[in-house]
Amino acid sequence: MATFTESRIRQRAQQKTGTLRKAATVLREEVAATKTKTSFDIFLSHSTSDAEIILGVKAVLEDYCKTVYVDWLEDPQLDRRNVTAASAEVIRARMRQCKSLVYVHTANSGGSKWMPWELGYFDGFNGAVAILPVTRNREATFEGQEYLGIYPYMDEAPSTGSTVEEIWVNKGSTASRRWGTWISDPRTFRKTA
Repeated sequence: MATFTESRIRQRAQQKTGTLRKAATVLREEVAATKTKTSFDIFLSHSTSDAEIILGVKAVLEDYCKTVYVDWLEDPQLDRRNVTAASAEVIRARMRQCKSLVYVHTANSGGSKWMPWELGYFDGFNGAVAILPVTRNREATFEGQEYLGIYPYMDEAPSTGSTVEEIWVNKGSTASRRWGTWISDPRTFRKTA
């Protein structure tokens, strides 16, 4: 499996920020410009400890013409440390505005209390869930919490005979679909064994 590397993601984030601005600042500025969006291709499930990585992942996905929802940017009024029925309903409503959920797996993911909840809700609601592992090197083996193993993972690679990279959703090393094909019927492309 080829994964998204932390160095590639951080490099993409730095291209957006330059050397003087922080990742969270750039993300907030981008969101202010698109505050009226009500539908997205991707709900980005992530740890808030990964601001620079999230900026890079968001930028990479946008490079592939995907619209990306990041909760603490689109809805900064939410306090992720203080879970209420009202804040949970805002997140549920936002998930219903998204075609898919991409679970960004990093070293910080295991400490998030929201990520498993978002994953479970979206899986039951829509089923279009994929894991995006961010690893130290491209050929690293992805080892997440055991329940993550039931979902396909995302990577980027050129199709056979091409040099142009695309987003792929994979269930193991032998079955892959382009994002656009997968999103049209994600439940038929789940891991079964």
